[in-house]
Amino acid sequence: MLRSLDSGISGLQQFQGQMAVIGNNIANVNTTAFKSSRVQFSDTFSQTLRSSSAPGANTAGTTSMQIGTGVGTASIQSQFTQGTTTRTGLTTDLAISGSGFFVVRDSLNGSTYVTRAGDFNIDSNGYLVTNSGMRLQGFSDAGLSTRGDLRIDATGAPDGTAPGATVESFTIDQQGQLRVKLSDNTEFTRGQVLLQTFQSPQALSKEGENLFSSLAAAGPLPNPSAPGSAGLGTIQSGALELSNVDLAQEFSTMITTQRAFQACSRVVTTSDEILQELVNLKR
Repeated sequence: MLRSLDSGISGLQQFQGQMAVIGNNIANVNTTAFKSSRVQFSDTFSQTLRSSSAPGANTAGTTSMQIGTGVGTASIQSQFTQGTTTRTGLTTDLAISGSGFFVVRDSLNGSTYVTRAGDFNIDSNGYLVTNSGMRLQGFSDAGLSTRGDLRIDATGAPDGTAPGATVESFTIDQQGQLRVKLSDNTEFTRGQVLLQTFQSPQALSKEGENLFSSLAAAGPLPNPSAPGSAGLGTIQSGALELSNVDLAQEFSTMITTQRAFQACSRVVTTSDEILQELVNLKR
């Protein structure tokens, strides 16, 4: 078989994969805090026709002769660049300005995930949760010492609070501190949102619903910390981070990928014509 046929087919396969990545990026252009992906290619094994040799006293050195066998996908990397922030006015909408991830927990099986999407809401029990019911993590007590599920209620209210006082409103500041105002005008710190950062966020795995897993593989730095500390970003309440997909870049990459696919298909077609000529040499 012609080596060019194998190379052309490998190109068709890899560019199909790149088109799938581009299509997914474009489809998620309006997904909250979506992180686009990019494909990195690498050449595959090369067949060596002649090895290189060093020059001797009376002989010249020789260079190697190798013919490549095609292209492969080296990696598909998520790009964790900051997306544009837009104001929503909802207190439960949180955007991270800078590095870091929100930590959320599945209350059914205890699994922990991270996310950049801050479109939280309050469930019937007062917990701050994602749209899929994952509970936001942080300091869950008024003393900011116990990590757990963040809940908006009157637990931890200071002495002198009227019996039966209920939550009237709450705010979340840039450091993630959750301040609750009760119906008797008492105000106190109920808890604090904490952020997690990683040594290698590229090792995180997308799980759908804006969630990332494989936290251990990404090398989590010590423990979740307060926003604005340890190199973490700050929190903007009443705002959301948008997708970081650059449509102009995606369409440009789509055009070059399409042309590369066409070129590889031409290689396959030409190789087929050569094989046909070989078959027809003797009639």
